[in-house]
Amino acid sequence: MEYVTLRNGVKMPILGYGVYQVTKEDCERCVLDALQAGYRSIDTAQSYFNEEEVGSAIKKSGIPREDIFLTSKVWVEHYGYEAAKASVLESMRKLQVDYIDLMLLHQPFNDYYGAYRALEDLYKEGRLRAIGVSNFYPDRLVDIASFTEIPPMVNQVETHVLNQQTEAKQWMDKYGVQAEAWAPFGEGRGGLFENPVLAEIGGKYGKTTAQVMLRWNIQRGIVVLPKSVHKDRMEQNLNVFDFVLTDEDMARIGALDTKTSSFFSHYDPGMVEWFVKMVEERKKQHDSSKEKKNW
Repeated sequence: MEYVTLRNGVKMPILGYGVYQVTKEDCERCVLDALQAGYRSIDTAQSYFNEEEVGSAIKKSGIPREDIFLTSKVWVEHYGYEAAKASVLESMRKLQVDYIDLMLLHQPFNDYYGAYRALEDLYKEGRLRAIGVSNFYPDRLVDIASFTEIPPMVNQVETHVLNQQTEAKQWMDKYGVQAEAWAPFGEGRGGLFENPVLAEIGGKYGKTTAQVMLRWNIQRGIVVLPKSVHKDRMEQNLNVFDFVLTDEDMARIGALDTKTSSFFSHYDPGMVEWFVKMVEERKKQHDSSKEKKNW
């Protein structure tokens, strides 16, 4: 495994296992499989609704806590100082840990400044080893990096062959923020797994297109979080440290950039409204569930 060093000296594996869209039913098994395969970085979030399963798997694995780099994220409805702080402590309870290695703000909406101040205080208390953000475009990243006491150490954003985030990474580098890729395979959209350029490059090294995509980001110094529910593919995704892409390979892959999200744009007001609606609906569900419990 290779590592990156965050601005505060904390070492983070450059390749981790992400549990986005892994169901509660499958999550404990998948995380155990990933840990047995050799992963030592696990990425979850409050909005994935599987923190408890991640915590249970870590506990059952028998691997010392200090050997696992654990990441979670605060969801939008828990923004604001007090709510964010309480939500992080609740995440720690669900994960069965007394500290989290990296806590991120999941989206650049609502009172993210209040939420970030909570992360700063929890970091000072030693409950968080590193703090950062997710989905912050360059303008929002420069803003929060400039007007906080402890600038973000990581920014986790959609980064894959079709949306390479070249300019965004330049801004992250300028402010000492580690770039981290969610959806490093772009969920296969745009025919990425069958892409002829990636297939040809992979053929030279006896590697799959997925392995080429991971290696390409790793050589750019970007942390990657591949997700699979199949142990053999988990193992394949780890097997990317025994070959090196040439400058020509990197340039050919670089030419595939569309500079467009395969999922959504935070600059789209309609998308912001969608996030707001989702938060409101989840709050109603939470309040309704609370009422039934008190009945």
